[in-house]
Amino acid sequence: MTPERVATIDYHTGGEPFRIVPDPPVAIEGRTVAERRMFAQSDPAVDRLRRILCHEPRGHADMYGGLLVPPDDDGARLGVLFFHKDGFSTACGHGTIALGVWAVRSGLVGAPADGVVEVPVDVPSGRVTARVHTTGGRVSAVDFVSVPSYLVAEAITVRTARGPVPVVVSYGGALYAQVEASAAGLSVTPGHLPELIALGRQVKAALAGHPAARHPSDERLSGIYGTIVFDKLGGPAHQRNVTIFADGEVDRSPCGSGTAARVATLAAMGALAPDQELVHDSIVGSRFVARYAPGPEVVPVITGMAYPTGEHVFLVDPADPMTPGFVLR
Repeated sequence: MTPERVATIDYHTGGEPFRIVPDPPVAIEGRTVAERRMFAQSDPAVDRLRRILCHEPRGHADMYGGLLVPPDDDGARLGVLFFHKDGFSTACGHGTIALGVWAVRSGLVGAPADGVVEVPVDVPSGRVTARVHTTGGRVSAVDFVSVPSYLVAEAITVRTARGPVPVVVSYGGALYAQVEASAAGLSVTPGHLPELIALGRQVKAALAGHPAARHPSDERLSGIYGTIVFDKLGGPAHQRNVTIFADGEVDRSPCGSGTAARVATLAAMGALAPDQELVHDSIVGSRFVARYAPGPEVVPVITGMAYPTGEHVFLVDPADPMTPGFVLR
């Protein structure tokens, strides 16, 4: 019996993995990327593929990736379904940055030796853009141009095992709860990671039925996706964060869509002016720089970089009893 084969190209953005599947070996039905996400959430074959690529022994509890699908129309170069160990997400900034680098490096999108090329990408929450910068024939940076982002609710008090903490909720392609680490007696450092994961899970669970967890116009985008725990470093325009998303997963990067949510929060509170830079660091020391232009909507632009880590052909032996995989957390 011939083993199944699944080809992937792996990247990392700021330390966070992104496993690209250019040609998914399963049918993913739908007219739009948003519809395909709904199909993927209920289709056993697509979910099995997600588990094979995310779960052990081929992945791990914090793995992340994307299944490439057709875009909604000719206005985008590609579509993508973002996946993680618990399901399919609505947005992913670090993945969009990785896709921009991959699209140019693979030749899918032509780019000048020195300049900028735009790679529009359809994701479940809408159309985003990877603005790819090249220098000397190499990709040097990518701007993730997010969907319009906004503050949803502030001054929410959430009870946790570390006491009550004030929480803000904003939308940046997904809904994020945000809490300052010091409010829970913590700091965003690797030594506090177990406590940060526990806090993130508790905040998300506490807001499960809260009105702030409802998207105002599209129920498919409802639900708190993650909790951003942050430290202020030298004022509100320099922060360090860790995003605890899905079921206790840890973003090693500063989190692209989470950074968009932070931009929306700071803009609404008057702490970040148009064209002012937010320097956003991660728990592992990687960095995004974010800003937004003047206008009626806050459209965050988040700059980072992604790098390839490997090309793989994963095998699935039909006699393997561990298929499609497992997770211990």
